[in-house]
Amino acid sequence: MTGPEMKAGIPGPGADPGWTFCLDGYDPLLENSVESRFAISNGFLGIRGARATSRGQRWIVPARTYVAGLFDTSGTEHATTGLVPAADWLRFRIMMAGGPLLHHPGDMSSHHMTLDVRQGALFSAGRHFDSPDLGIQVRTLRLASISDRALGLQLIQMEIEQGEVDVAVEASFEGVELGLVIDRLDQDLGTWRTRHSGKRLAMATTSSLQIDGRDLEPAARGPLTWSWNWKTRPGQIATFQRFVAVVRSDAPDLDPGPEARDKLGSARHVGWQDVVAAHKAAWGRRWHNSDVEVDGDAKAQRMLRFALYHLNGAANPADERVSIGARALTGDNYHGHVFWDTEIFLLPFYILTWPEAARTLLMYRFHLLNGARAKAAAMGWRGALYPWESADTGADVTPEQVIGPDHRVIAILCGKLEQHISADVAYAVWQYWQATGDDAFLLEAGAEILLETGRFWASRAQREADGRCHIRGVIGPDEYHEHVDDNAYTNVMARWNIRRALDIAALLREHWPVRWISLARHLGLEDAELAQWLDVAETIAIGRDPETGLFEQFSGYFALEDIDLSHYAGRSVPMDVVLGRERTQASQVVKQSDVVALLGLLPEEFAGAAAETNFRYYEPRCSHGSSLSPAMHGLVAARLGDAEMALRYLRQTAAIDLAETHVAADGGIHIAALGGIWMLAVFGFAGLTLRNDGIAIDPRLPAGWDSMVFRIQWRGRHLKIAIDQANQSVEATLEAGEPMALTVGGDPHPLGRAAMLAVRFRKPGAASC
Repeated sequence: MTGPEMKAGIPGPGADPGWTFCLDGYDPLLENSVESRFAISNGFLGIRGARATSRGQRWIVPARTYVAGLFDTSGTEHATTGLVPAADWLRFRIMMAGGPLLHHPGDMSSHHMTLDVRQGALFSAGRHFDSPDLGIQVRTLRLASISDRALGLQLIQMEIEQGEVDVAVEASFEGVELGLVIDRLDQDLGTWRTRHSGKRLAMATTSSLQIDGRDLEPAARGPLTWSWNWKTRPGQIATFQRFVAVVRSDAPDLDPGPEARDKLGSARHVGWQDVVAAHKAAWGRRWHNSDVEVDGDAKAQRMLRFALYHLNGAANPADERVSIGARALTGDNYHGHVFWDTEIFLLPFYILTWPEAARTLLMYRFHLLNGARAKAAAMGWRGALYPWESADTGADVTPEQVIGPDHRVIAILCGKLEQHISADVAYAVWQYWQATGDDAFLLEAGAEILLETGRFWASRAQREADGRCHIRGVIGPDEYHEHVDDNAYTNVMARWNIRRALDIAALLREHWPVRWISLARHLGLEDAELAQWLDVAETIAIGRDPETGLFEQFSGYFALEDIDLSHYAGRSVPMDVVLGRERTQASQVVKQSDVVALLGLLPEEFAGAAAETNFRYYEPRCSHGSSLSPAMHGLVAARLGDAEMALRYLRQTAAIDLAETHVAADGGIHIAALGGIWMLAVFGFAGLTLRNDGIAIDPRLPAGWDSMVFRIQWRGRHLKIAIDQANQSVEATLEAGEPMALTVGGDPHPLGRAAMLAVRFRKPGAASC
């Protein structure tokens, strides 16, 4: 690993502040948010950033460890399926004759934590001199390997600065009975099972302690527990290391213990140095493919790096049975459930920088397609209606009720009414195929998803006396308004979905007729039904004024109370709390703008000045009550040429997880908002769009950004794109793949491997307000 070495060879964090996030001291009010922000994850194993050295017994709270796909229910009526935490394998205590060296989290004389996002590792350093008998420095390293996702590593170095006393070190697991049923607990292996879902978990572990480079034999051993005794002396260095290997089994009759022991044995054989080196190399590859370099705005650079770190750590391309929850593996808010966030705010990043991970996330939706069919059928429709909140079975796991800010019970209607999720999944399928050209995925999974979601919308939209097809009684992304009719986002996305399903049917007929015959037979699709789909697409109500191009968010929206949100600037609570639910529902205040989301996803629906008209209408009416909202607004603002507004939205999005005064991240970081930061930078400031014949770039960098450099992948090509603000130029390098076309500022240019393409572009004028 790069950076200064600790004594005894344990690596330390890098020195470049552009790659590190640091925290000094202890603030109990911010501790939970800190644990989210400093979490480490590899897409399979997630560990919150709790302190490395445990406190006195009454202060111990397990450092939550999450395993992707480890879902269970309580078995009670109205129980919610949720991600079950695994045992905390990081517990470590220093004991003296009078008890633990630390009795309270604030007992350390100094404490410094560093998240090194380049290395994907969490470091800490602390000193303890409050005891008259012992002065000690403690340094730690923690990681979840992305070269072998089963592995976690903990290294702790203790340097004795004063005192000759008898001490003991205890290393153990905490929370072994927390939510899981114990099958067995051996010294080096624990196995558990969920109570109801039939999953099993194994954690194999080994620990060792060296004093001045020599192994010290444990004084006692027990199930997942070790302790060592020795007498300290000044200058002495004790080094503790612990591996854990974690394996999940989805089959109740398959014991994951042997595989966990095999993984652990391999790690012990190569040693922690090689495990660290392989982990570093894997992170190096991820950063090579995904980094966004900004020159001229150090704060924005750090925001992007924080976002990219968590995005790269959230996915596991080896497991098609899991997806990314709303808080990834950094916390338990939303029970680990998967929302539309994944397809709309995360898939773009993975599609263009890590297509293997994107494919896996979409295969998760394909494997759960039968659950989506069952939901649609249960509600009286055809095709596939994906669950609003998804776990591991395909069933909708949206809670039915929640306690509101006023402590009243509120019914949750999203599970039944927020149906745009099916179009969102279809949108991601189409974007992936367009960007990768992965025909094998299309034939295996993508076409069936598109056809079944298109079928759902064709049955959901009903023709009425006015000759139009209407979708009534839904919730759009703006969840402040419920039971609305003809929601613009829902209806336009439904129309888009149906049209892409028809495109796929025609494509299969022409290019893969055997597959079409097989799939049409499997789905019971006939020409008469396809004709009905086309009729729905041509007649669905979308609420657009043909003269102005202004969309009405839903039927009757323009008649609602228009509230000036500038009068509520500086508020610290959502607008539905300020106004009350009833007044909010009767107003034009939106949680997030459905029409602005359409502008971001389907800009072709807004011809001429319509994009400007719609954005300027809805932007001041949006309260940004959702963490998803600011980034989408920033993306659209950048495309419209208002780069300074877009930069404000970038900072607002990053503050959700990074602002020291916020505790919004207590239950985990907002992974979709972090995906939105990448989208804002690449789709907004760089002006990247995907076309059938290539890629287009139309830069709109903020005034303070001197340059921006990023890499993307498109249909087997690897491109490096550099935007120079001062010279108004784009430099593009085709690092791998066949020649292609790159459009810059509206003009196409051939891009080959022989030479770098350098093109000047016109600086767009700022959009008027």
